[in-house]
Amino acid sequence: MNDLLIGNIKELVPLTEDESKLIQKSFEPVHLKKKQFLLQSGEYSNHMRFISQGCVKLYNLDELGAEHILQFGISGWWINDLYAYLTQKPATFFIQAITQSTVLQIHRDRLNELFDKIHMMDRFFRIKTQNGYVALQERTINNMSQSAEQRYLEFIERYRDIEQQIPQYMLASYLGVTPEHLSSIRKNIRDY
Repeated sequence: MNDLLIGNIKELVPLTEDESKLIQKSFEPVHLKKKQFLLQSGEYSNHMRFISQGCVKLYNLDELGAEHILQFGISGWWINDLYAYLTQKPATFFIQAITQSTVLQIHRDRLNELFDKIHMMDRFFRIKTQNGYVALQERTINNMSQSAEQRYLEFIERYRDIEQQIPQYMLASYLGVTPEHLSSIRKNIRDY
């Protein structure tokens, strides 16, 4: 569990053995059953979260109760309501397990202590935040400029591992289409 976390961090920044051990001690595992919430809208997001096992989703609900998925996360990915975390305002998103999952999380106070002790952790999270911003901006531009079929094809090309773990109605929500429209897109691609 922790080896995956340390490996993920070492992809971007170097760590000593002692630093790796300190990081491992600082993260607490949270075991989630399928459909269990890690964060709910209105709660405060005081943790950074790394998915060590399973699949989760980050979503919000509109005024009619329709679910709008902003992000999926699988083993080896980070997930959070980052806006709520950074502004220390109540979350507007839910984080919910799609499958049985384990998330390693660290409280902001403990993370700030790590930043003081391990300067590479500060750099790591700066890079992750920058990369997250770029990905969100790319997704926004794609939603405005690409057809639903193009967005679907790009999704399955980039995230084949996720597509295998999520129901079609969730993928449709992520793509901003109805499940029926997604079925039609898939049929057209197969028939092509």
